[in-house]
Amino acid sequence: MPDEPRKPGGPIPRKDIEREGGLATEEKREVKRPARFKVILFNDSYTPMEFVVALLEQLFNKGPSEATQLMLQIHRGGKGVAGVYVLEIAESKVAAVHRMAEERGFPLRAGAEPE
Repeated sequence: MPDEPRKPGGPIPRKDIEREGGLATEEKREVKRPARFKVILFNDSYTPMEFVVALLEQLFNKGPSEATQLMLQIHRGGKGVAGVYVLEIAESKVAAVHRMAEERGFPLRAGAEPE
């Protein structure tokens, strides 16, 4: 039904009353945090400890002390968490670890798993 213009002094159409008197509300949407993934470095017998420390400092922004402690944890326990990121960043960190290790001829491996 086409909207008819309101005549001055005439009755207010029902649809205009609902628009004028109603509250404009917006439903609040629940925003979910994106899933996070742990970037895990795996120990091997060939990659030098100094390289792992340098990689942790450069790629994962760890301080020298924290990088050394994490490297020792990886060395003794077989693996360690280098950082926790959203999936896309975790995947790019894993790829960067592999690229840096392969450029220097080391077999260092990394992976990502859900937190």
